[in-house]
Amino acid sequence: HYSGLEEAVYRNIQACKELAQTTRTAYGPNGMNKMVINHLEKLFVTNDAATILRELEVQHPAAKMLVMASHMQEQEVGDGTNFVLVFAGVLLELAEDLLRMGLSVSEASCIVIEGYEKACKKALEILPDLVCCSAKNLRDVEEVASLLHTSVMSKQYGNEHFLAKLIAQACVSILPDSGHFNVDNIRVCKIVGAGISASSVLHGMVFKKETEGDVTSVKDAKIAVYSCPFDGMITETKGTVLIKNAEELMNFSKGEENLMDLQVKAIADSGANVVVTGGKVADMALHYANKYNLMLVRLNSKWDLRRLCKTVGATALPRLTPPTLEEMGHCDSVYLSEVGDTQVVVFKHEKEDGAISTILIRGSTDNLMDDIERAVDDGVNTFKVLTRDKRLVPGGGATEIELAKQITSYGETCPGLDQYAIKKFAEAFEAIPRALAENSGVKANEVISKLYAVHQEGNKNVGFDIEAEAAAVKDMLEAGVLDTYLGKSWGIKLATNAAVTVLRVDQIIMAKPAGGPKPPSGRKDWDEDQND
Repeated sequence: HYSGLEEAVYRNIQACKELAQTTRTAYGPNGMNKMVINHLEKLFVTNDAATILRELEVQHPAAKMLVMASHMQEQEVGDGTNFVLVFAGVLLELAEDLLRMGLSVSEASCIVIEGYEKACKKALEILPDLVCCSAKNLRDVEEVASLLHTSVMSKQYGNEHFLAKLIAQACVSILPDSGHFNVDNIRVCKIVGAGISASSVLHGMVFKKETEGDVTSVKDAKIAVYSCPFDGMITETKGTVLIKNAEELMNFSKGEENLMDLQVKAIADSGANVVVTGGKVADMALHYANKYNLMLVRLNSKWDLRRLCKTVGATALPRLTPPTLEEMGHCDSVYLSEVGDTQVVVFKHEKEDGAISTILIRGSTDNLMDDIERAVDDGVNTFKVLTRDKRLVPGGGATEIELAKQITSYGETCPGLDQYAIKKFAEAFEAIPRALAENSGVKANEVISKLYAVHQEGNKNVGFDIEAEAAAVKDMLEAGVLDTYLGKSWGIKLATNAAVTVLRVDQIIMAKPAGGPKPPSGRKDWDEDQND
């Protein structure tokens, strides 16, 4: 029997283990998909840990620590969220074994925490020595595509070559000379129909909209962008007009028409031939836009309007005033096209060095396209990480086994009780190749013993061969299975921090209203003395 404090520690560990086990079966290219139905009853079918965690409502405070660490990895690196969860879960599972060794929980926790922190520091010292290659030229589409294979493969196994090439084309085309890459500059537009192989990249933007007027195509477009409705001005206060005869009625509407005519004519005279509006389009305004051959596009989303302004270099105007040359945007062509049976408006740059690229995703179902979009996001984030740090480490469990081997040796040299924690930290790294093997239907113990045997001979780059029928290993550098150095180092850091934080907790105190009788309702001053 445990005391109350011990019970709390074990319960925390148990909650974290269960959460990690949920995503562990989704790890790697052969990971199983999860069907998640969120609180809005929206269905997600994915093996992306970040999405699963975002849509799950995790209640347990200790398990929330792991979720927060995973979110941090998503924000910092954009990939490797499952690695953080699996690794932190195994660290806590092995810590439980150490806590049961006989010492009091508080003493054992201190020893485990100290050992884990030492081992984490050592792992981050060893990691730079495990770098197997670096990205040479981030403007070469073929090279970038080969580096993105691994992150895309874990989400879309079988389509990774095609998708990695698409993502590489999109990213390279908008990489600025300064090297500061912004992931928001890659847009994704999903259109149901055809198959994944019909997906393509466009330099510019694509909107699932129809044009409002008669003009459906403009070459060498000069674009005026308005954040207000394309309509006449409405007065602030209500006015009453007294009309005595038919002539006054005719003149009244004529005045409004003339004003609208002048406004639209002024826009056309400024040189603009495409008008994009963020509000509704009035029938009268539409008539005059057709009269002066203006192409009209309506975008309801402020976010889309802002992005379009960035793409074409325009300024969004708050009122229907004629734009100056500086306020107008420029684009090689704007046209209405049909993809499948969906009408789309395309703002296209012929030159490759545009500000925004769009990846047009085709697929048979919305769920499939959502999953491809997540794979694209991971690929784009991997490219961003490579612009920050070009170093790469071998994937497929090769880095983890080498770290496990070297940290175990380091643990042997440490005096004191924390050596047990250091060795357990090393053992935790085995969880990654183990998860890959189990999800591929191969005996995990056989894979790990083969990996250790090869690494003892000094082959640092050898990892688990996911495509082999039996338990086999191969050189990950030759196979092109590579992970980013930054992703690994952040993952190890965040997982260790999360595990240590959970181990430091011995009580969970919930702030809830205390018990006791409820105050009588209806009387505000019920607790005041009646004699006053």
